[in-house]
Amino acid sequence: MSFFRITLHRSAIGLPERTRGVLAALGLRRRMQTVFYPVEPQIAGMILKVKELVRVHEVQRRLTKHEVKAERTPESGFYVEKTVPRMSGLGAHDRPRV
Repeated sequence: MSFFRITLHRSAIGLPERTRGVLAALGLRRRMQTVFYPVEPQIAGMILKVKELVRVHEVQRRLTKHEVKAERTPESGFYVEKTVPRMSGLGAHDRPRV
């Protein structure tokens, strides 16, 4: 059985009450909150009502809260994307003035 993974991507502030009601019915209250629902026509219709606000993926199983958090957590450490060329032998006070 497959599931919709629905994540609230944009806020509902300033939107009509009807739109906020659909988000509440889906159980979405905060940005970046993720919920899982089985693939059904009723849920698909609700998603279409708020398609501009949510991101939807079809997954094979529900993920636990800890699994969702682990996906969002970046790997520890850092990466050097590009090294910056350095002027060797010259400090800040030794640079020639222009």
